[in-house]
Amino acid sequence: MISNQILQDTIDGIKSITRTDLCVMDTEGKSLASTIRDTEAYEDAVVAFADSPAESQVMMGFQFFKVYDENELEYVILAKGEAEDVYMIGKVAAFQIQNLLVAYKERFDKDNFIKNLLLDNLLLVDIYNRAKKLHVETDARRIVFIIETKNEKDTNALETVRTLFSSKTKDFITAVDEKNIILVKEVKQSENYDDMQKTAKVIVDMLNTEAMSSVNVAYGTIVNEIKEVSRSYKEAKLALDVGKIFYNGRKIIAYSNLGIGRLIYQLPIPLCKMFIKEIFDGKSPDEFDEETITTINKFFENSLNVSETSRQLYIHRNTLVYRLDKLEKSTGLDLRVFEDAITFKIALMVVKYMKYMESLDY
Repeated sequence: MISNQILQDTIDGIKSITRTDLCVMDTEGKSLASTIRDTEAYEDAVVAFADSPAESQVMMGFQFFKVYDENELEYVILAKGEAEDVYMIGKVAAFQIQNLLVAYKERFDKDNFIKNLLLDNLLLVDIYNRAKKLHVETDARRIVFIIETKNEKDTNALETVRTLFSSKTKDFITAVDEKNIILVKEVKQSENYDDMQKTAKVIVDMLNTEAMSSVNVAYGTIVNEIKEVSRSYKEAKLALDVGKIFYNGRKIIAYSNLGIGRLIYQLPIPLCKMFIKEIFDGKSPDEFDEETITTINKFFENSLNVSETSRQLYIHRNTLVYRLDKLEKSTGLDLRVFEDAITFKIALMVVKYMKYMESLDY
């Protein structure tokens, strides 16, 4: 259904060109948009006209016209005046609104199609049949972006995204829940993942400045067929979840850059608990004091380089060695040894994952 505001804008535009007053009413005679006053006076006439077989009629100083939606009467248009040119203007208004109905219906159908496609609600044969009917290319390169807003039903963010990509008719913007905006973007043959990262950055920057919204953006991999779009959507969802756990400071996260976090995210919790118990004898590696945690993180950031880590922490090299020795005594792991460092790094990530999953249960 076309919004009343769109109807009003349409007849206002026609009046500004033709200087003819117009009114759009439903089949019960209720005014939906009008450039005239006291439309209640024509309510009975509209109801009578709607029930009649006539397609147009002159009554009460107005010309009446019918607008259909798939053979069902949807609107009645009133054009003020009985002259021949008013008849033509009324027909133009009816034709314009008829086209709006078709366009909005097609957009609604495409939106439903994309939603069902993302959620795997369509059989393979239905995907291709409906895509053909809706004139959606089946073999275009596409990628799915998920834009997570902080607030539910963030209409400003949604409209900003629509404005940003509205000129690109082969892109689709939709939503399957309250907080996430989904962009199914067509990818040109010349574009790669660097371009997708730039697109994500544009989205974040635009929403921050235009809609005053702080968002996180995740995206999947590029797919070549329409049936694979749901896979890119699932990858983007996974990237969004994994990003919250292991890469909390990032506004943009790509499925292809998740690294070991993707593997840990798919581990069952009992297996994670068993791993932590075996390595740390029931202790948790995140129970260390803040100084120790800072030392560990900085040591990892500098690729296990003792000299560079001590320099960045503004401590003597021997102080750092003392801290690492102390950590080795309490855990049995020497972070200067690559294998032990890997084990410890994975353990920290596993604990993060376990805590995140526990928080979802509450």
